[in-house]
Amino acid sequence: MKLDLLSTLKGSLLEGFFPAGWDLAKIDECCSHEPHAITLPQSWWHPEFAPVPCATLADFEVKMGHEVALEIKRARDAGRELILILPVGPMGMYRWIVYFLQEWGVSCSHVHGFNMDEWSDAEGNTLPPETPGAFEGAMNDAFYVPLGTLTVPRAQRHFATRDSLPHYAAQIGALRAKGARLVTIYGIGRVFHIAFWEPHFAGEFDSLEAWKAQTHRLGAKLHPLTIEQNAITSFKSRTTSIPAYANTIGPGLFLKSDRCIGGCDGVLGRGMMWQGVSLWVTLRYGPDKWVPSSWMPTLPGRLFFLEELAGPLVAEAN
Repeated sequence: MKLDLLSTLKGSLLEGFFPAGWDLAKIDECCSHEPHAITLPQSWWHPEFAPVPCATLADFEVKMGHEVALEIKRARDAGRELILILPVGPMGMYRWIVYFLQEWGVSCSHVHGFNMDEWSDAEGNTLPPETPGAFEGAMNDAFYVPLGTLTVPRAQRHFATRDSLPHYAAQIGALRAKGARLVTIYGIGRVFHIAFWEPHFAGEFDSLEAWKAQTHRLGAKLHPLTIEQNAITSFKSRTTSIPAYANTIGPGLFLKSDRCIGGCDGVLGRGMMWQGVSLWVTLRYGPDKWVPSSWMPTLPGRLFFLEELAGPLVAEAN
């Protein structure tokens, strides 16, 4: 007899745990392919989208950092304003963005940075920047401060606070109306979120058009797997230290990007990982509002990933 999640779900503690719109059999099928197949283009991928395998974490961080730095340099060379929607994770790329820009002597006075999310309470009140784990402080420490005299002007740095986030759409729209380029930098969550736009939000919208129109959310209720992912990756396993809510941009912003640069580096060592399913489902599920990251291959850009995440995703004891 075969025992698996799909056959044992009913009556278990996991019943009702996963978002209602997930096709679990389809998710499982997405993860059944051989590693070499992961870069094979699918019919719904944008012609200018490509996944980029990286052999090591060092390679990943350099390549992703170089890609973002090139966007900044090219916009500078073209005399064009650049809007960057920025994540706090993957983080290793930021020191390389700083390195390349300083080597090239490229000022970021033309850059407008919009942090995509921030921890909050249910009302959207955020952590003080100096709080350990706060995204605003992390962004300052990793990117804005190390850039020194080349840095993004303070008035052009935007963080996802209760007061600032609701104005993102209008600010970005005004910049784009003047010719600015919009580039979203992203990671992919355990439950396939982009920023903290969680899959279960899809159940609130009767149409795909309504879901796509959402520019942001204050006090977004996070899925338990999102909280546990961040306990593992950012909070030294202390689940009780993590807020259960966050402010976040929505598809009404990231789906309008001129280009996207993504990264998956969720390898933990000794054969363990948390992001293999997230990567495969992003690339194979097909566009679906219940799987936010499934839309990223429909946009121009590159998705850098550690080769180990391609699997094969088969069980082993560690």
